[in-house]
Amino acid sequence: QVQLQESGGGLVQAGGSLRLSCAGSGGSFRDYTMGWFRQAPGKEREFVAGISWEGGSISYADSVKGRFTISRTNAAHTVYLQMDSLKPEDTAVYYCASRSGPIQTVTIAYISWGQGTQVTVSA
Repeated sequence: QVQLQESGGGLVQAGGSLRLSCAGSGGSFRDYTMGWFRQAPGKEREFVAGISWEGGSISYADSVKGRFTISRTNAAHTVYLQMDSLKPEDTAVYYCASRSGPIQTVTIAYISWGQGTQVTVSA
C-alpha cells in the first residue's frame, strides 16, 4: 500500500487560493484512485474531490464544484488540490486517500490515508 503525505495547508483570507499536494511513496501510486476529504471541527469527514488512476474520471462535492480542481502527476507520485475562491466554511483538516477501483465518496472505501493538513480561511 502507498504511504501518503499532504502539504500546502495554511491560513488564507476569504477569496484567496491554496494548492494542496499529496505525495505517495512505497507503492504503485499510478494504480490507485485518489481522493481528497476534509474534516471540520465537530463534523464528520466528507468527500471533496476524487480522480481516477489515469485522470480520466474526476468527481467533486457540490460545495466545491467550480472552485476546486483536482489533478495528478503519476510520474511525480503526487495528487494536487487547487483551491480558489476560498470561503470560511472551507476551513478544515484536509486529507488525501487512496483506493483501488473507481471513485467513491465514502471514507470507508479508501485504504490509505495521509496525516492531514490544516486549511484555515479567515473572513
